[in-house]
Amino acid sequence: SDIRHPTSDIRHPTSDIRHPTSDIRHPTSDILLIKKFQKFLTFSMIVIASTIGIIILIAIIFLNTSPEFGGIHLEDRVRIYQESGRYKDGKFINEVKTDMNMPIGTALGVLAEFLKSDPSRAPFEVPVRKMDSKILINPDTSETRITWLGHSAFIIQAKGKTILLDPMFGDVPAPHPWLGKKRYYHEMPIQIEDLPEVDLVLYSHDHYDHLDYGSVKKLKDKVKHWVVPLGLGAHLKAWGVKQSRIYELNWWDDIELEGFMLTSTPARHFSGRGIFDRYSTLWTSWVIDSGSKKIYFSGDSGYGEHFKEIGNTLGPFDFALMECGQYDARWEQIHMLPEQTVQAAIDLKTKNFMPIHWGAFTLALHPWNEPPERAEKHSLVTHQAIVIPEIGETLVVENLGDSSRVSDWWRD
Repeated sequence: SDIRHPTSDIRHPTSDIRHPTSDIRHPTSDILLIKKFQKFLTFSMIVIASTIGIIILIAIIFLNTSPEFGGIHLEDRVRIYQESGRYKDGKFINEVKTDMNMPIGTALGVLAEFLKSDPSRAPFEVPVRKMDSKILINPDTSETRITWLGHSAFIIQAKGKTILLDPMFGDVPAPHPWLGKKRYYHEMPIQIEDLPEVDLVLYSHDHYDHLDYGSVKKLKDKVKHWVVPLGLGAHLKAWGVKQSRIYELNWWDDIELEGFMLTSTPARHFSGRGIFDRYSTLWTSWVIDSGSKKIYFSGDSGYGEHFKEIGNTLGPFDFALMECGQYDARWEQIHMLPEQTVQAAIDLKTKNFMPIHWGAFTLALHPWNEPPERAEKHSLVTHQAIVIPEIGETLVVENLGDSSRVSDWWRD
C-alpha cells in the first residue's frame, strides 16, 4: 500500500515538446511576396522599355520629318561632289588629317563639365546696339561698312549692295529649342523684317549656329543670290529657295556677282545637321573682293597651312573676320585657339582682323568673354592690329587702317 506505481512520477516524454511546425510560417506567404515583386519588376521593365521605345520612335519621326535637318542629295549632285576632289567614300574631306574621334572617357568628362552650372559661360544679358534700318536702306556707296550681329553673323554694305554672312537670327543653335542653350541677348541688333533687299548671302557651312532654318524661311523671298559650299544648296532648296538663285562652289572656285568677286577658300572643319550626315556638305571660308577692298571670312576652322596658302594666293587683305571662340585644346583641330587665330591673321597678311564666333552662344567650356581677352593679349605681343567692336556696332573698313581698336564692353 506504501509502494507507488513506478510510472507515477514520470512525465510523458512528449509533454514538453512543442509541435515542430508551431514557429514556422506557411511557405505560401513567401511565395506570394516573391511573385508580387516579380510582377512589379516586370511591370517596371515594361514601363522603362516602353518609355525608351517611345523616345526612340519620337526621335526617328523627328529626324525624318522635321525640316530643320535640311534636304537630300540627288545622284546628279553626288556625281559633282565626286568630281570635286574633296569627296571620298561618300564624305567630304579636309586637306590635312583631322581627327574627330574622342575617347569615350574624354567624351563623358566633357559632357560632365557641360552639365555643371558655370555663370562665366552664360551671362544673363549681353548689351547690344540697335541698328537704324534707314542707314541700311540708303547706304554710302563710297564706304565698306561691316556690322557684327554676334557670333559669326554679319551685314556687309559696299558699292550700294547688301551682303549677309552666316545670317543666324535664331534664338537657339539647335534643331529644337529643347536641344540647345539660348542666345545671350533677347533681341537682335536688327530684325530680318527690317532688312532691305539682300543682294548676296554667303554661308560657310551647315551647322546650326551658322545655317538657321527659321532665318532662311524669313529671308528667302528678299535675297537675290545665295552663295554656298558644295552640298549646302540641298538644304536651301528643301526650304523653298529657288535653285536658280543658288550657287555652290568648291574650294578655289570663284564667281562674280553684283560687282563682287567671291572665292571659296579652304577651311579645316566638318559639317552635318543630323546623326548620320556628318561630312555630307563642304565647309569653306570666303574671300570677298569689291575691287577696292578685300575681306576674308574664316567661317569655322582649325589652324593649318591653308591660311598661308590663302594669304599668298589672294592676299593681302584689308580686313579679316577670324574664328575665335567655342574652342578647347581637345578639339583644336576644328576650332582655333585664340593665339592660333592671331597667327592665322598674320599668315593671311591682313592689315586688321576681328575675332568672331563668340558673344552669342555657349558651345564650349571657356568663359564667354575669354576669346577677345586672349586674342587681344597675343595681338599685342605679335603687333597684329585687332578690332573688337560691340554687337550691333558698324565698322567702316576705310577708317581702320592697320591700327588696333578695342572696346571694353566685354571686360565685365
